[in-house]
Amino acid sequence: MTTIEYFYAAYSGYAYIGSALFREIAAEAGATVVHRPFQLRTLVAARGNAERVLDPVYRNYAFRREIERWAEYRAVRTLGHGPTHHQKSYETANRMLIAAGETGSGTDDLAHAFLEAHWADDADLSDTGTLTALADAVGLDGAALLRAAATPDVGARHEENTEEAIRRGFFGSPTYVVDGDPFYGQDRLELVARALERPFADKWAPLA
Repeated sequence: MTTIEYFYAAYSGYAYIGSALFREIAAEAGATVVHRPFQLRTLVAARGNAERVLDPVYRNYAFRREIERWAEYRAVRTLGHGPTHHQKSYETANRMLIAAGETGSGTDDLAHAFLEAHWADDADLSDTGTLTALADAVGLDGAALLRAAATPDVGARHEENTEEAIRRGFFGSPTYVVDGDPFYGQDRLELVARALERPFADKWAPLA
């Protein structure tokens, strides 16, 4: 069975915009999604993009207008503005996803629930009560996942995912990897669907 490695952050706007379509594409292809939540801000800093992300001109384009357009195009609900609690920590949410398991319908549902609640319902993903309630709502044991999220093993896995994203040269969230071929951004989902049917040729020599 084909697997898709899914590198993302639990609060990522673009992961949210692509979430429903990504699930449809994976299901249609009979592919297994391997969840790899990671620390997005660490990756952004490692790529040298931290200053650009703070630039108001760039932020207005990438995190307002582009999200607004893509949300309309993908027909997903949004608040009509950025989430109120977006700048808070989402590490516990990431770690709960890791605790839920790398594969399985429960993790698929929980990832979508976190993203949708944050971007469409203004949920605070740093609030443990909110996280447990969202996990319970998709049929998981929220309290158990919260306890597991605090363990060293899950913390180490979170760090490994982040280090792996940096090592493999990824740029941000979401990144979908099909048979080792990474596709950065939900705007590449149509290419992901094609890659699941037939891999793209890889004949060009790498740039120096």
